[in-house]
Amino acid sequence: MSLEVSIHSWPGSYYINNEKRWASGILSLTRTTLRFTSEEKQENLTSLRLSRIMEIKMESSSLIFSALTVLEQGNIKHWFGSLRPCRTTVFHVLVHFWRERLLSPTEPQGAEAPLSKGQELISLISGAQRRLEDTGKVLNHQGEQFDNMIQGLDKIESDLSVADKLLSELECPSWWPFGKLPWKSHQEAKSEAAAKVPYTKGSGNGQKVILSIPAVISRVGNSENMKPGSLMVSVSSLEVRDANGQLLHCFEKEEVDDIHVHNPYEISVRQRFIGKPDICFRVLSARMTEALFVLEMQYKKKVEITRDYAAFQATLATTPGSPEGGGNIWSAGHGKDIDVPVEVPAGELTQLQLQVLQPTVTEAEAQELKQMLQQLKNLALEAETELERQDEALDLLSCSTDHTTMNINRHTSRMRKLL
Repeated sequence: MSLEVSIHSWPGSYYINNEKRWASGILSLTRTTLRFTSEEKQENLTSLRLSRIMEIKMESSSLIFSALTVLEQGNIKHWFGSLRPCRTTVFHVLVHFWRERLLSPTEPQGAEAPLSKGQELISLISGAQRRLEDTGKVLNHQGEQFDNMIQGLDKIESDLSVADKLLSELECPSWWPFGKLPWKSHQEAKSEAAAKVPYTKGSGNGQKVILSIPAVISRVGNSENMKPGSLMVSVSSLEVRDANGQLLHCFEKEEVDDIHVHNPYEISVRQRFIGKPDICFRVLSARMTEALFVLEMQYKKKVEITRDYAAFQATLATTPGSPEGGGNIWSAGHGKDIDVPVEVPAGELTQLQLQVLQPTVTEAEAQELKQMLQQLKNLALEAETELERQDEALDLLSCSTDHTTMNINRHTSRMRKLL
């Protein structure tokens, strides 16, 4: 049985065509395969690679019992029934991972040959480059927020200068010889009316989207109602949308209480309330790893790693040849550097010497690594420049905020004297 770790599993039954009977067990979805394990003997009854699946449908067996069918290459149809919590939930999850797997540019074909040292290095640097690009996007959005704040403070200063002129006119009008101002009662009435108008939070601020990934969405406590949708990460919020793009819920950044990471493909976002039920959504996506890095930067201490995730990672570390194991490329020969005398036939000596002398990184791979490292350097320099600019913007914001606060307090005191 494959040691590849399961992303999700459901109890159900599988139709064994040879024996013309249904067998109960567990249907499991992994990163690359769909397998069914029998409940009695714990044996693998079927194992399908996602890349070989041609169609996934909801059908009925004997025109009565609802079932899920998977059509494999070669027109081999597999029947799964009695799926819990429900057939529709399993269907949405399988279709999502199957489609994303087909669209993945790194889809393995057949039995994968082990990657060379150069290819492993290229893969590692490519991952670092993607992370640095995501960091750059977050920094750019943060810089735009600082620029908008500076523009807002400049507008406030301009309004305060106008208010200063108006207050000066009110404090000593040259054309009114008496002490009592006739418009005082009218201003008080307007102030009371304005105080009664409820404050409404502005919408449609045009927040820029950092990342949007397709996902399978469900409300916690209603696992039977898993539906396709998307998770949208913006600068100041998390949005959960359905397949039609309709907003299901918007978590403002300050309203998110915790984000639990169950495995590299599944998270849950919670907003707590006092006196009423919490709002919690569970999000399952084949591209969740793209969002986890951004979420970790945006929400920091609110991201919590669960025990399930730790078990998932531990299983990946012990899985031979796992593409997600990572970090194992340097340990291939660890603990095996013991010199053992071996007799080599004379005819095979030349071939063995050629194999030993063969470089682990080819010239083409070295050139690609050089280009990627140069791009990494450029990205890092751009990030450093942006951080320096934002430091200066923060200093300017701090000084402008102090000056604006002082002017507002002074104008407030002058207005109170007029009342």
